[in-house]
Amino acid sequence: MTNDAPGASSTLTIDAATEIRTAPEAETAAAAQDAKSAPSRKRAKSYSEDKRFKIFSGGSNRPLAEEICRFVGVSLGECRLQRFSDGEVYVQLLENVRGADVFVVQPTCYPVDQHLLELLIMIDAIKRASARRITVVVPYYGYARQDRKDRSRVAISSKLVADLLTTAGANRALLVDLHAAQIQAFFNIPVDHLFASPVQVGYFQELKLPDLTVISPDAGGVERARFFAKKMEAPLAIVDKRRTDMNVTEVMHVIGDVQGRTCLILDDIVDTAGTLVKTVDALLDAGAKSVYACATHAVLSGPAIERIVNSRLEQLVVTNTIPLREEALAAEKIKVLSIAGLVGRAIENIHMETSVSSLFN
Repeated sequence: MTNDAPGASSTLTIDAATEIRTAPEAETAAAAQDAKSAPSRKRAKSYSEDKRFKIFSGGSNRPLAEEICRFVGVSLGECRLQRFSDGEVYVQLLENVRGADVFVVQPTCYPVDQHLLELLIMIDAIKRASARRITVVVPYYGYARQDRKDRSRVAISSKLVADLLTTAGANRALLVDLHAAQIQAFFNIPVDHLFASPVQVGYFQELKLPDLTVISPDAGGVERARFFAKKMEAPLAIVDKRRTDMNVTEVMHVIGDVQGRTCLILDDIVDTAGTLVKTVDALLDAGAKSVYACATHAVLSGPAIERIVNSRLEQLVVTNTIPLREEALAAEKIKVLSIAGLVGRAIENIHMETSVSSLFN
């Protein structure tokens, strides 16, 4: 396939497989509308008629963006996202956004740099098309773990990404379960920080696990685990660990009583799953009856899936902030929950200038 980009002096070859046309099919939209309750259909109709309310998606997690749009009741914005043969990104909006309130859904997951650049170029295209406000919806915030100088002569990449999004033209950010809540301070624009806990708590309440104890896998996650334990009306325990190198962790010991208990490990990210598997072993060796795990962002890089499948873990529950590979979807121990409704409600509230924090009350 060939394409003449505006201003280009020659025709460059583009891989047709990389082109994205974000136009949902009419039948799918109609089916989603029929499945809604009467109040939802009424709400969806009002938003669908609002020409100043737009949702676009990058190429990293289009299924999530489509699910969000079905929940809200709007069509996914049409754009052309292509990549030239030399790797350059080309973005063209296929509909008018002048004066519109625009939301761009793009988790910066693997390949992180590619999806981050796509998001920056999409923001620039929307800004130059005279949108009234641009809100970046980043369900998974890449580089979140590089949020401080833990060693000499290292970058604070998380702050750099926040500056890039702001400089590109973002007016507001909607993020989900940041690795550290303080990352919000890296932005010089308003930030709404969502937690996936309402979705996760609902799932585990339905499971009705007996003798439940919520586990924080490290000291940094205690606040998150404490909130979850309070909602589940369960006690809290902590696993003391020491990180010896990048993606390498040595579990030390369990702080708290887990003897004969059903343990639920709560974390924000599962990457290589090395920490998770060692935590499971430490808990079972300390007398735990069974171990479940729950995480918002399923990065699952390297040998993660193999480690989870071969571990003594009962089940790993994650959300769809990051699209899972086929191998992960086929694994019986991995359960995926959708946060489309949660994000969709937040988008509605931001557009209508109402409270986002009310989602957690």
